[in-house]
Amino acid sequence: MREEILRLLERNGRIDLCDAAKMLGMTEVDLANEIAQMEKEQIICGYTTLINWDKTSTEKVTALIEVKVTPQRGRGFSQFAEKICQYPEVESMYLLSGNYDFVVILQGKTMREVARFVSDKLAVVDSVLSTSTLFVLKKYKDHGSILESKPKAERRRITL
Repeated sequence: MREEILRLLERNGRIDLCDAAKMLGMTEVDLANEIAQMEKEQIICGYTTLINWDKTSTEKVTALIEVKVTPQRGRGFSQFAEKICQYPEVESMYLLSGNYDFVVILQGKTMREVARFVSDKLAVVDSVLSTSTLFVLKKYKDHGSILESKPKAERRRITL
């Protein structure tokens, strides 16, 4: 049942509790208790709103920074991850397989601001061996949502 609750919340975190309970065949009280328990267990870690910033006047730059590090004895990659996650600019951080150990995703106002983060905060960490920064040029789909959909072509009826 938890998996069904999580899938429903992942698709729509603003769903009305009464509607969700009906869809899941539960009482509102049972659903609220289950959600509260999953929040306590940190299965549900937060609720966010997906915003298409390109449709606003706010300028934002999204960067994916690949990072190669030397794992610390007895701690592996955890010490590095804990340190970098503390920076408010960091939106997401993932341990990877492949050529790089981590990808750090952040948003800044400008490319220069992102570059400053890399040079002043990330690259200076002792265990960092190298970084590679990629800038997002356009978002088409984010968190499962298509950000820009084409308007449906309307057909005109032609009679002879």
